[in-house]
Amino acid sequence: MELYPAIDLRRGTAVRLTQGDFERQTAYGDPLALAEEYVAGGATWIHVVDLEAARTGTAHERRVVDRIVARVAGRARVQLGGGIRSEDAVAAALGRGVARVVLGTAALADPSLAVRCARRWPGRVAVGLDYRIGPDGVAEAQGHGWSQGAPRAMAELLACWEGEPVGAVVATAIARDGTLEGPDLDGLRSLLASTSLPVIASGGVGTMADLSALARLVEGDRRVAGAITGKALAERRFSVEEALAACAPSV
Repeated sequence: MELYPAIDLRRGTAVRLTQGDFERQTAYGDPLALAEEYVAGGATWIHVVDLEAARTGTAHERRVVDRIVARVAGRARVQLGGGIRSEDAVAAALGRGVARVVLGTAALADPSLAVRCARRWPGRVAVGLDYRIGPDGVAEAQGHGWSQGAPRAMAELLACWEGEPVGAVVATAIARDGTLEGPDLDGLRSLLASTSLPVIASGGVGTMADLSALARLVEGDRRVAGAITGKALAERRFSVEEALAACAPSV
């Protein structure tokens, strides 16, 4: 299982939100320093999100993203999400050295966009499904930085991309994100059963035991391909080295 240390950007600073609420923000300082720390610890991926872009569709942190890409070049790859809503935006991000982009809101609004981009750049385009469990118990994906827009049924969306060269499904449990209360293992198990695409889990990781639980999670012959953790690393609850060791059981 790959480890994806997360750096969420807002106003040039590394921050974390709790359950996507912009009023519940904690700042963690210089994003370049965090990126350097994570790569020095052995991380081979950095997951970067432009938070304002996620809800507005307009890039706010391009300069900082470019500096992170340059800082980790040759040592780690950058996976970028937030506000990427067109094929041109995907091309621009990949052209600036980003290894993989995550289409969230745009993929929900137009699943065929993800198909076109995945076919043009196989393996370098992921779809981001930030989900809640609806009143009927069905998992629903939410876009626009979780602040607006009608949710879409996860199963319906996954069917659109089955068999396509999509790099991953980045699945974020909104209710768990930023809480450090543990990942949504049941939801991830259901997701693994619903798609053959690689699944990257996001939301709720607070301890190494949480990472170990993700690494051991099995549904049929399927396992979680990666785990995103941001707040726990930024708060030094464990190191990157310790996190990588916890991820190892599924290798």
